[in-house]
Amino acid sequence: MLTALGRAFRTPDLRKKIFFTLAVMALFRLGSHIPTPGISYDLVQQCQRAASSSGNLLGLANLFSGGALLQLSIFALGIMPYITASIIVQLLTVVIPRFEQLKKEGQSGTAKMTQYTRYLTIGLALLQSATLVTTAARNPGALLGAQCTQIMPDQSLPTLVIMVLTLTAGTGLVMWLGEQVTERGVGNGMSLLILTSIAASVPASIWAIRTQGWGRFALVIVMGLAITTAVVFVENSQRRIPVQYAKRMIGRRSYGGTTTYIPLKLNMANVIPLIFASSLLSLPTLLAQFTMPAPGSTEEPAAWAQWVTENLSPTTGGVWYAALFTGMILFFTFFYVSITYQPDEVADNLKQAGSFIPGVRAGKATAQYLGYVLNRITTVGAIYLSVLALIPLVAFDVLGADQNFPFGGASIIILVGVGLETVKQIDAKLQQHHYEGFLR
Repeated sequence: MLTALGRAFRTPDLRKKIFFTLAVMALFRLGSHIPTPGISYDLVQQCQRAASSSGNLLGLANLFSGGALLQLSIFALGIMPYITASIIVQLLTVVIPRFEQLKKEGQSGTAKMTQYTRYLTIGLALLQSATLVTTAARNPGALLGAQCTQIMPDQSLPTLVIMVLTLTAGTGLVMWLGEQVTERGVGNGMSLLILTSIAASVPASIWAIRTQGWGRFALVIVMGLAITTAVVFVENSQRRIPVQYAKRMIGRRSYGGTTTYIPLKLNMANVIPLIFASSLLSLPTLLAQFTMPAPGSTEEPAAWAQWVTENLSPTTGGVWYAALFTGMILFFTFFYVSITYQPDEVADNLKQAGSFIPGVRAGKATAQYLGYVLNRITTVGAIYLSVLALIPLVAFDVLGADQNFPFGGASIIILVGVGLETVKQIDAKLQQHHYEGFLR
């Protein structure tokens, strides 16, 4: 690996791409610490020091923003509006015929879909920034804990408008930086920005465990290495379905007859079910938090809000929260795979290409066989995602770790998956340069 890294930096073109990617990642982290105009940075820091990080209701969004959300920086929304917009556009390809047609048009259709995603990202950023600013102005305790009563000295309308525009512009800049990395750097830009955000929170999470004793710290490190190894193994696991191309005689020559395979990943849904389940489960708790009486008030909270806070919170929900979380992950895994991978379409493409799966009839029988294999793989993948999702909850209960435990849930899948994909792209570019030198 060190040899490959040395070769990468000795290759001028690849070295330039790597340095550009690192510069964008550094710029992204810098923006995560620049406070939004109108926010008192000192008051925010005081609220965060007094708050319990495990009680954070916006943990997933804060994790994907590298802690910028709860610091209310200019990049507070981070990449989450783009992720949400991408998922919505991808889901709409099944519902809207126009989107499905664009998906089949190749590069031009993909460019149009990307444009729609950008527009939707800005719209979502505008909506989310307005919600965040309103919450920070009226009820900062919902974001930073009940002890936080004021983080915005000036709450005039012009200040609120400037804050909303700043946060929206920050999201647009983050989206542009990610696209620039994809075009001029190494790897997928959006994925690398998410990786940067998550990696930035790993040292603080591990150090918080270290303060509880070296024995517990060593146990977490060993457990983290074991979990990372297992995730690497599963993320690289595939079910390869053999495909045979029929032989064709053209003149005196025979064409075709080759054998290839259809790779089906064990975790085809990636981290999407975790995002869906976490987002939906956080909504009732967030609404209940908004309806809670102000600190010091003698008013009793509503019965439904009290029940939601006690049973649907990741810190206090216990068995209820774990059961609902697991059930939603299982459901969304099957749901997402069913709309993103169409066995009928794959079977038609194989038939048109003159290929077939050995021992399976072409057409409907092939689609049924692919669906059967896909259901079995998805079952294992859904269980795998559920186990990973429960690791932070177990770590919180047993080890007293933070809810953003770095060796479980969405964080470990993104860190491992994006890291593997980036290394593969660097290796592919090295092979390309090697072959060019050989041909010369």
